[in-house]
Amino acid sequence: MSKKYWGLILVIILFYGVFSYYYMIDMDNQESNWNHHELQKISKNESNFSFAVYGDSANSDGRFNQLIQNLNGKNVLFSVDNGDLTTSGTSRQFGHFTIDAKQLKAPVLTNIGNHDLYQDSNESVYIRTFGNTYYSFTEKNSYFIVIDDAKSDINGTQMDWLKNELRVGQNYKYRFVFMHIPLYDPKYNSTGEGLSLGNSTTAKTLNDLFDEYNVTMIFTSHIHGYFKGVWGKTPFITTGGAGSPLSMPPAGVNGTENYFYNYVLVNVTDGGVNYEVVKYN
Repeated sequence: MSKKYWGLILVIILFYGVFSYYYMIDMDNQESNWNHHELQKISKNESNFSFAVYGDSANSDGRFNQLIQNLNGKNVLFSVDNGDLTTSGTSRQFGHFTIDAKQLKAPVLTNIGNHDLYQDSNESVYIRTFGNTYYSFTEKNSYFIVIDDAKSDINGTQMDWLKNELRVGQNYKYRFVFMHIPLYDPKYNSTGEGLSLGNSTTAKTLNDLFDEYNVTMIFTSHIHGYFKGVWGKTPFITTGGAGSPLSMPPAGVNGTENYFYNYVLVNVTDGGVNYEVVKYN
């Protein structure tokens, strides 16, 4: 057989291999109701437990895999990726994320970020892969509420749901809330500037609700770094260092000490909650 035909056969084999790889990624994606299945894996026999929170793992150039290797050395019950799992919310990108996330020893739950919206701010691809964009779950003495603010706002249906969830959460000692976009950008306090919730009225409404219902901690991402503080009476942690290129201080704001790759370990006991920021390279 001539070299010409051997070359053609090689091209066909390579094309078939690449096509099969991406087809398998997409098919794996279509079959998933990821968050539901991961919740079923979480042990209900732990008295004291730890979990991890991180966000913005998209476009990580391998750094998300470094986080996974680091986190696999910790004793956590589960972790939460708090949004921006992808750069543009395609089925293929979610497929790549799930391949990486399956390397985690502990179950991993997800939240939707603004970059996880598909064309025209469409949430359908995320929903097909992971399930509903907002949900709650419990573990021992703790209530967990995952909010969808990927469009930089929260609609009336979700707000009504959230109010009810916060009321139910009063039956638990600790209440943890996860939202991708922070109420306010920590660099600008509560002015509504920077990388904060686009609807300032919604931000204030949420802050008042979190204060009223004594939320233990709000976890946000969206800003690629680490911040910790208080909005009103409610403490927050921003952890957006799961691999996406780090943010930089805006013009006129000094300091780069908040911009590093990180995730947060949360240790929950009857005696209290401890938070530890973990840096990795």
